[in-house]
Amino acid sequence: MSMQKQAAVALGLFDGVHEGHRAVLQAAYRQKKNGLVPSVFTFRSEMASQKQAPGYIYTTHLKTRIMEGDCKMERIYAPPFELISAMTGDEFVKSVLFERMKAAYVCCGKDFRFGKDARWDVEDLKRLGARYGFDVDVIDDVRIGGTTVSSHEIRELLMKGDLKKANLLLGDPYMLRGEVREGAHLGHTIGFPTANLWFREGQLVPKFGVYASETRTPDGSWHRSVTNIGIKPTVHYEGMPLSETYIDEFTGSLYGEKIRVVLTKLLREEMQFGSVEELQAQMEKDMIQRWQLSKSYHLSDT
Repeated sequence: MSMQKQAAVALGLFDGVHEGHRAVLQAAYRQKKNGLVPSVFTFRSEMASQKQAPGYIYTTHLKTRIMEGDCKMERIYAPPFELISAMTGDEFVKSVLFERMKAAYVCCGKDFRFGKDARWDVEDLKRLGARYGFDVDVIDDVRIGGTTVSSHEIRELLMKGDLKKANLLLGDPYMLRGEVREGAHLGHTIGFPTANLWFREGQLVPKFGVYASETRTPDGSWHRSVTNIGIKPTVHYEGMPLSETYIDEFTGSLYGEKIRVVLTKLLREEMQFGSVEELQAQMEKDMIQRWQLSKSYHLSDT
């Protein structure tokens, strides 16, 4: 990765790429008019998960796609944690920001910390920026409807199933993206074949339940859908939590294909059923409830 041109570097975990994160990213992007390359230094979501209980919002791959697509970042550097974890703040600024990324401008939120054991803060960053010749902007918190936008707040909302407010703070509907994997094929037997996505280790899992959703299939088209998130209590599935999505007006196999599912509303909490027949009857009710909802988001091709 060539980094010869000077850069405007946004610093942060950016695990939700929410409206607060986007304010930092936009500050870096605005420097493009000054000839700087909009860039990001970030930590890999998976490596930061232990400090971000109950888990990271988006995987490194997904947040990178959003930052490159929606936020127009041209360079993203997310090194393995072990390469930088032992660095002092001075070493990080010199070797990563100044020498590798060619930073001429750096921006971050007020709570950004760096260096070994996160001992350095934004005041240290300003001091070191003056030494190495780059400007530092500390971006104010973003507030929406009286709430300060933060990953912590969004995690809490997702675990409560409050998609309306979580999506407002995110700036776009909460998204799942991944490769469709085979399940127990129960959906096929009861007339509701589903596309299954597994959550990664350390990834936040929203409130278990059934959601109204929209799904983008590999051909680029969007479909109304219903997504169940949970551990399949009725059929005694053993394993990691997963999402199962029934896609309206879609036929064919999606195994091995990558799809995108956005969640728009919690329809009901996960339930235990006495039989597969009871499950089938409830799923039919879920579908009817979903079809009564209109598509309420503009969905990008991120």
